[in-house]
Amino acid sequence: MTFSLVGTVVGLVITVLSTIGLTGLFLLMTVESFGIPPLPSEVILPFAGFLIATGTFLFLPTFLVALAGALSGSFIAYAVGRWGRHWLVRIRVGPVRLQQRHLDRMDRWFSTHGEVTVALARCVPVIRAYISYPAGTARMPPARFGAYTLLGSVPFTLALLYAGIQLGSRWRVVEQYLAPLDWIVYGLLIAGAIYLAILYVRARRVAIQRTASAVAPPGNASPDPTPPGDPGTSSP
Repeated sequence: MTFSLVGTVVGLVITVLSTIGLTGLFLLMTVESFGIPPLPSEVILPFAGFLIATGTFLFLPTFLVALAGALSGSFIAYAVGRWGRHWLVRIRVGPVRLQQRHLDRMDRWFSTHGEVTVALARCVPVIRAYISYPAGTARMPPARFGAYTLLGSVPFTLALLYAGIQLGSRWRVVEQYLAPLDWIVYGLLIAGAIYLAILYVRARRVAIQRTASAVAPPGNASPDPTPPGDPGTSSP
């Protein structure tokens, strides 16, 4: 049997929602909106819609709980971005390093386009789970962040719940469209592993060169031609 990352995620969603109900929906949407690990709402919400169609869930409580989970996870990610801001300029990944001027540019962008950026990003798969971090880093006012997160989440949540209701028992057709994500994730993992291996090799090479430079005598140093204790060097 071939392992499928998407299939595993689908199985997890089914188990959680079937076992602990709306509480599970809240937890799944919180984790999804936080973005780590990736649990796509494109799987969570259609299955919740299927449970509405079968009468297991009621529409209004499901809709409100899904929004509450999305808002909860978004504010957790927002807080990480806001209070982790001063650490960002200290992080370096190979040649990539975030500098203060990048943060200043982000601040200017969110001061003028923050509301639209957050609202639209919450309607875009994948991006919706990570927009909260730069919004927090740019110190977007929390009330405005929450309002526009909610504004963008409402149509997205309604659309996926409705899709699950309409698909009914065929809701797993969504899994077929998400299956190519397996290869994307595997590719990213392989690329990340290769990149880390390159960084490790470079770091080892630099360390070896530094050690060799510290041990070897300077190239321009010349030994003292007069041995210690030579009578010829003594003062009269």
